[in-house]
Amino acid sequence: MPLLIGVALVLSLLIKTFLVQAFSIPSDSMQNTLQPGDRVLVDKLTPWFGAQPERGEVVVFHDPGNWLPSDPAAPANPVQEVLSFIGLMPSADEKDLIKRVIGVGGDTVECKGTGPVEVNGRALDEPYVFPGNTPCSSDAEFKITVPQGHIWVMGDHRQASADSRYHREQPGGGAVPVDDVVGRAFTVVWPVDRWDWLSVPDTFEQ
Repeated sequence: MPLLIGVALVLSLLIKTFLVQAFSIPSDSMQNTLQPGDRVLVDKLTPWFGAQPERGEVVVFHDPGNWLPSDPAAPANPVQEVLSFIGLMPSADEKDLIKRVIGVGGDTVECKGTGPVEVNGRALDEPYVFPGNTPCSSDAEFKITVPQGHIWVMGDHRQASADSRYHREQPGGGAVPVDDVVGRAFTVVWPVDRWDWLSVPDTFEQ
């Protein structure tokens, strides 16, 4: 029995490290697509084979530089530590974010007034934007060519998301290095009544 437990733990660790990891939604910046407390599974395998993030995907990425407050995390309880070790829960000191990819390296992304968002001169149709929000904000107009090796990210709850738009003074002009991307969130697994696939919206397929 101890051997079986050991093998199971090793397999769980390998899955967490190389294949799939759970991520807990910490805020309302991705509503209504994702709600605070939702748990999603993140595909960590495809980046190992050189796959790059694509427009429209929801991705988890490491904080590229002071996007998150530096407040100390609350101590984890033993159950959370075990579940985090095997990849079923995020760690208590997690410093990752989750947003939608709007533009990739070489794209020109522009917001004028309240929108719509334009990528390479084409307006996006974004029905997933939080009801009552506008795709762009008049206080955060921008036009940027995304550097190669970077992505431009925005939250679906536009008026509650401190995303690429608000970090334009940082290296990369607010774009996130691809090297900081953990992987694509591909499904909501908790709570069970919110199970769903996180597919790429049609507007990005054109």
